[in-house]
Amino acid sequence: MSKPPSPNDTSKKYAEKKSFDYMNPAVPDELPLFHVPLIKATSDSLQGFGTVVTDYMSHPVEIVQWPAQGWRKIDEGTGDEAGHLEGIFEFWWEGDVLLGQNMAVNDRYILGWSEQPGKASRENITPDRSQLLIWHANYHPDGAQLFYPLDNKPFIAALAKTGDDMKPEDWVAFYCDGSFGLCIHPGIWHEAITPLSPKSRFYDKQGAVHARVSCDFTKEFGVFLRIPLTPPSD
Repeated sequence: MSKPPSPNDTSKKYAEKKSFDYMNPAVPDELPLFHVPLIKATSDSLQGFGTVVTDYMSHPVEIVQWPAQGWRKIDEGTGDEAGHLEGIFEFWWEGDVLLGQNMAVNDRYILGWSEQPGKASRENITPDRSQLLIWHANYHPDGAQLFYPLDNKPFIAALAKTGDDMKPEDWVAFYCDGSFGLCIHPGIWHEAITPLSPKSRFYDKQGAVHARVSCDFTKEFGVFLRIPLTPPSD
């Protein structure tokens, strides 16, 4: 009897069936920037967005039960049995360009730039990485997503919690000092976990259904979101 495919194998099979070409985003060379405020991540400041993770192997990662289609309820104990995907999520800079690879779902991404895309170069040997300009964000209605820094280096996560009517002014960037990770609640908008070092590796765990609801800021709002990449002063 042949061995059934693993969830990761199934994800790889459908990896090319995506709404966006994440390695070749179709964005303008230049747009206005919307400046996102930066605060320190704490248990209190993250309320409504997610939770602080100190033990990534035992921290719960919520799975949302499949929604009922009418007045009849989903049977108890069903609709949330797909489980989780887990793996390494790598983020690294090449010149002015931030890239990522999520091995849990076999995806690669250009996540943003430290300059306007028309000026950005992956060959720049003296980049100014004081900002990240992002073009896209998404949320997962089927489950939470956990990120834990395996190298314990600082990072920044930009999040919004206002559902499908999200606007650029709803976003907040959270500075994390590398001593803990984040578990982002289902339905919370997010994009790149942005390392403050040239390369960083995270443990990633998320729902195996991996439903993704996306926003392209360049098309919906005519801006890039600017994430500051310097630690907050207070």
